[in-house]
Parts: sequence; C-alpha cells; structure tokens
Amino acid sequence: MRKNIFVALLLFCTLIINAQNVGMSPEYIKAITSDWTGERLADGRPKVSDALLERLKNISVEEAWGFLRNKGYNNQFESEWIILQPGETMTGRVVTAQYMPLRADLDKYIKEQGKKEGRAQKGGTNSWPIDILQNGDVYVADSYGKIIDGTLIGDNLGNSIFAKSQRGVIFYGGVRDQEGLEEIEGFNGWIKGSDPSYIQQMMLTTINTPIRVGRATVLPGDVVLAKKYGVIFIPAHLLGDLVINGEVTALRDQFGHQRLKEKKYLAGQIDSEWTDEIKKDFMDWLKNYPGKLPMSQKELDEYFKQRNW
Repeated sequence: MRKNIFVALLLFCTLIINAQNVGMSPEYIKAITSDWTGERLADGRPKVSDALLERLKNISVEEAWGFLRNKGYNNQFESEWIILQPGETMTGRVVTAQYMPLRADLDKYIKEQGKKEGRAQKGGTNSWPIDILQNGDVYVADSYGKIIDGTLIGDNLGNSIFAKSQRGVIFYGGVRDQEGLEEIEGFNGWIKGSDPSYIQQMMLTTINTPIRVGRATVLPGDVVLAKKYGVIFIPAHLLGDLVINGEVTALRDQFGHQRLKEKKYLAGQIDSEWTDEIKKDFMDWLKNYPGKLPMSQKELDEYFKQRNW
C-alpha cells in the first residue's frame, strides 16, 4: 500500500514538474490521452494512421459532429474562419500552442526554460512550435483572437511549416503576408484574420498542452478535420469508429437517394427506421457497389456485426 502511494505521489510530482516546461513531456501527453491504446509518436502523441487521415477527408462536418456529440464530446467544433484555400480539406495530427498577452517576468522565465530545453535562441518564440512539427502534423494555436500586432506567422514561417508537416495551420488569431501564404502550394490555413503588423506584446507560454480554440477544447494528438464549413477536433481514440460510421452513413445516403429517384420507396420509408426489406436491399446494393468501397470488406462486416440498425 505504501509503495503504491509513493509511486502515485512520484508520478504526480513528475507531472507537476514537467508542466512547468514550455513543451510537455511524453509522460504528460500520454496521461491526458490515456484512452488511446495504439502506437505513439516519440513526443507521446497518438499516432493515428495516415490511411485514416486520408479517409477522414471524405467525412462531412455534420457526420463528425454528430458522432462526437453522441459520444458525449460536445465542445469540439469551431466555425467562422477565414480560409486561405477554401476549396481544400485538411486533416492531420494536432500540435498545440498557447499564446498570452506579454508579461515580462513570465516571458523571461519562458525564454530561460526554452534555452534549457534546447529551443532556438534566435528569432521569436513563435518559431518554437514550428521546430517540432513532423509530417502529418497540423499546428493549432490559441492566440486569444489577436490580429493587429498578433500575427503568428508570415510567408517565411509558412514555408517552414509546410516543409516540415506538408500541412498548414489553424490559428485562433491572425497572420501576416496572407498573399504570400496563399502562394505556398499545398499549404492551407484556418485563421481569424490577417494584418500587415508583426507580432508584439504577446508571448508563447506552452506547447502541447490542452488549449481552447473558440468553442472547442483541443488536446495535443487530437485529429483535426478542417473544411470550409468549420473545424472539428477529434479525440484520437474515437477516430477509427468515427470514420467508418461516417463512411457507412454516406453509403446509406447514396443508396437512399438512388432509390428515391427510382421511386422504389416513399420518402418516409427512407427517412425513418428501415424495414427488413430495405435493409436487405441495401446490403445487396453494397455487394454490387459500382466502384471501390472506402473501407475493407472486413471492416464493413465487423461494423454490421456490432450495429443495431
């Protein structure tokens, strides 16, 4: 009993000590994402597969939102963005950063701590989250909606972000050089505004801690689905179920629309609980689907084994 108490206290103290760092430890990130049981990145974040990230692009915001809400996650969506490339969808693994209004004594400590952690000493601390990005990461920052004198990046840092992550950014705040950022092929951004001013009177406080992005609570290692209709932050442990649920729902909709156009069923039959006849018709339709299904047959079979229509 005493040994267990000692271990618990040691772990608690370790988390407290690590929480004073600019960048959170792998142990801390594992602790706050403990529902994830799969592979992890070296920094502790869940490593969801590239294949799932690609499949997620085809899931609608409404489907993702509805799935998360049914699971009790009601605060994962934010809308009303300026989007650099509005026609593009972005998915990826989240790296978080928190910014606050400048306070000299805390800023001094952060820079000293950053030096101990081996972070760059030239340039602003707003480059530190960029330095740790990996392929497939999306840089998500809460800069408390500041736009004038709150521009986190320009086109130079934008090029660095894309070179490291092959993705873009989601900023609850602003950028500068928007025209230059839009010219970076493949780069995208969901931002609250742009301004020609440069960053001042604000400071980076933490990397890879929970942050608030508008209405959403975001954890490091979350998966983001960003579309022109809004941004959804998905807990990594729910991604697999969310994707296949959304894929099957899209197939059901496609089947229903087709049958309504064919006048085989009435609208009320399709828009309510399906009869056994319609369910069988749908399953037969899937077997003869004109094209490649988004999921494997094994995944589809497992889905219907567990589903109560």
